[in-house]
Amino acid sequence: MTTSTKYISTPSQTVGPYLHIGLDWLNTSNLVQADTEGQHLVLQGRLIDADGQPIPDGMIEIWQANTHGKYAHPDDHASQPLTKNFMGFGRMPTDEQGSFRFSTIKPGRVLHRDGSLQAPHIMAHIFARGLVKQLVTRVYFPDDDHADDLVMNLVPVDRRHTLVASAHADQSNVLDWNIVLGGENETVFFTI
Repeated sequence: MTTSTKYISTPSQTVGPYLHIGLDWLNTSNLVQADTEGQHLVLQGRLIDADGQPIPDGMIEIWQANTHGKYAHPDDHASQPLTKNFMGFGRMPTDEQGSFRFSTIKPGRVLHRDGSLQAPHIMAHIFARGLVKQLVTRVYFPDDDHADDLVMNLVPVDRRHTLVASAHADQSNVLDWNIVLGGENETVFFTI
C-alpha cells in the first residue's frame, strides 16, 4: 500500500496582515494629555503602495523624544528631564483609506552617538502585508534646519523631501506626511 503526501500551501512569512491578533491592546494614537509639556501637534497621513493605493491593514508605530530631547527609555542616560505623562510611543493600524493620525508633541533635539545634535524627528516603524520585516524611517519637521543632521545628510538631496512632513493647509498644528512603499516618491527607509 502506498500513500501519497499532499502538501498544502501556507501563507508567506510576512509582518502582516495579522497585526490585530492579540495586539490591539497596544494601540494608542494619543500620546499627550492636555497638560503635557511641549508644542502639541497632530501627525497624520496615509500608508500607500507604489501604485498610490491605500494599504488598509498596515500598522504604524512611532517613537520619539520629549520636548527636552529625552526618550522615556532606560537606555537614554541624557541629563534632560522626563516629561510627566509622556512615553513617546504610539501605535495605530491604518484604516480603509490607509490613513493614520497621532496626537503628540514636537520632540526636542537628541544627541547622536558622536555627540552631535540631531534635528527634531519622530521615528516610524511600518508593518504591512508583503513585508518580510518592518520598515524604519523618520519624519522631520518642515520649518526646521536639517543641514547638520547626520542621518538626513546620509540621504541623497533629491530624496530628502520624503522624510519631511508638510504643514496642513487649514490647521496650524497639523502636519501631513504620507508613507509610500514604492515607486517614484518612495519614502526613504533605513536599515536597523
